[in-house]
Amino acid sequence: MLAINNITFRLEGRVLFDNTSVTIPSGHKVGIVGRNGTGKTTLFKLIRGEWNLDDGTVKIPRNTRIGGVAQEAPASDMSLIETVLEADTERHALMREAETATDALRIAEIHARLADIDSHSAESRAAAILNGLGFDKTAQARPCKDFSGGWRMRVALAAVLFSKPDFLLLDEPTNYLDLEGTIWLENFLAKYPYTVIIVSHDKDLLNRSVNAILHLDQQKLTLYQGNYDNFANQRRAKIEQQVSAKKKQDRERAHMQSFVDRFKAKASKAKQAQSRVKALERMKPIAAVVGDAVASFNFPTPEELSPPIVRMENAAVGYDGKIILQGLDLRIDQDDRIALLGANGQGKSTLSKLIAGRLDTMNGKMITSNKLRIGYFAQHQVDELHLDETPIQHVMRERPLETPAKIRGRLAAGGLGPEAVETVVAKLSGGQKARLSMLLATIDAPHLIILDEPTNHLDIQSREALVEALTAYNGAVILVSHDASLVELVADRLWLVKDGKVAPYLEDMEAYRRMLLSERGGAGKDPVKKAKTAKPVKKTVKPVANAALKKDARICEARVAKLIEMRDNIDRRLGNKALYERGDHEEIDKWTKKRKEVIKGLEKAENMWMKAMERLERS
Repeated sequence: MLAINNITFRLEGRVLFDNTSVTIPSGHKVGIVGRNGTGKTTLFKLIRGEWNLDDGTVKIPRNTRIGGVAQEAPASDMSLIETVLEADTERHALMREAETATDALRIAEIHARLADIDSHSAESRAAAILNGLGFDKTAQARPCKDFSGGWRMRVALAAVLFSKPDFLLLDEPTNYLDLEGTIWLENFLAKYPYTVIIVSHDKDLLNRSVNAILHLDQQKLTLYQGNYDNFANQRRAKIEQQVSAKKKQDRERAHMQSFVDRFKAKASKAKQAQSRVKALERMKPIAAVVGDAVASFNFPTPEELSPPIVRMENAAVGYDGKIILQGLDLRIDQDDRIALLGANGQGKSTLSKLIAGRLDTMNGKMITSNKLRIGYFAQHQVDELHLDETPIQHVMRERPLETPAKIRGRLAAGGLGPEAVETVVAKLSGGQKARLSMLLATIDAPHLIILDEPTNHLDIQSREALVEALTAYNGAVILVSHDASLVELVADRLWLVKDGKVAPYLEDMEAYRRMLLSERGGAGKDPVKKAKTAKPVKKTVKPVANAALKKDARICEARVAKLIEMRDNIDRRLGNKALYERGDHEEIDKWTKKRKEVIKGLEKAENMWMKAMERLERS
């Protein structure tokens, strides 16, 4: 059990925790949520005893093993599998002692203890964890120094998961995982046998892996039972009750104050007036609700281009003469929302760079609209900002002729307030840096935005704001993200990047999750139970197929609606009398031609929709 009793803690003069308490029973899986900067990571340091409290206590049982991810696995000559095995310090020490022990009784004790901790299966368990996090058998045998920092972070995560601490503390573990690794981790944590406390902004992880939410807000800790969706519903109801109670109290106070003001000078009513004054003094004011308002994102609206905006014909792409992806026959329209699925290293970033024009085709061809503008946001770009410059200076470099007032307006629309715009990048939060990078990537009103892991530094509210902005954006989106919730909310098409190919994935994210867990050994079912339930599996085929057909029909319907909207917009343009009064024949011809293209596309889309509905009806 973790008992946090009346703790108070200040950091650099700012109060992060103010006389707050919470108790977490052993074996609970708890997600910590709260706005960026409220003190979630600090709470971990206090639990581990790294920092001293100003007041209160944090109590955990004696001999409790607390585990967390190291900053990074060392770049050593030791193989990945050996690095993970060493994380179980007791097993490692016993194995080394067994090599030198001479006393027969001690040797027997060592082997008995090794049997107790299931030492004989250690290597297979370590290999399963590494495989789940994306390392195949070949990679597991390679030395740590062969891998980049991001991959070594995965090794560090694998090591702590293998060591099975009594208290597992994880701070944003999905930030260095791909979608596939995140899905595997969700499944692993849901079955972890001991206490888990995890800081995360990933709603899917918090819905699938924890059974309680610890909310840090206004220096107080509040524990809610259930997953994130349950927490959100409970908190919404709590806020509504508080708002209602405050309105009722305000009305009562106003009524009593009105009576006092009216009759306090009258002798006949003086006692009643005085009574109401005392009642007002006794009435404890209900605090106003402090909302979770968050700055919005704002993507400029591009002009419409004729479809398709990108087309690939048997294209191949790679680096240094080596082909990574080939046989690419793909099409992107301005209303597409496409998410790229596939494990790290399969080529998602390579495809993104090809579409962005940062790589050339090695074979075949890629054709883009002449006027196409592309905005490209990749996580590494956050690290490429000029640390000694302010956001205003960054935008001035892109727009040297704009007035300071207009530049400030751009930054405000992107969610950077007055204080942030004058602060050097080195002192901005991760979320503020991400917003600045996204603003710079979209400053030219692109027709296509490529987002490669856009949410790593964004809290849940900012992620929701990003979804709203992308929904309102009138351009195409290519999305790479470990956040399955973001993928499901934004994308209407899925492309699977695997084994040097890119192909449409026709099922939904739930089907992809099941497929992935099956491939990575994450299903976690007992082999005997699996054999017993093998026959009824056929029953699940039709619902999965139906789900895919329904999604296909929804996508077709959305495409038809979008093309109808485009047609209506063009009709409004062509119906503008001023266009003909000016005698602008070039403009008239341009929109007439576009209308023909849209009508042609609409006919195809309607045919596809009807066929999709027919397939659904036959299923």
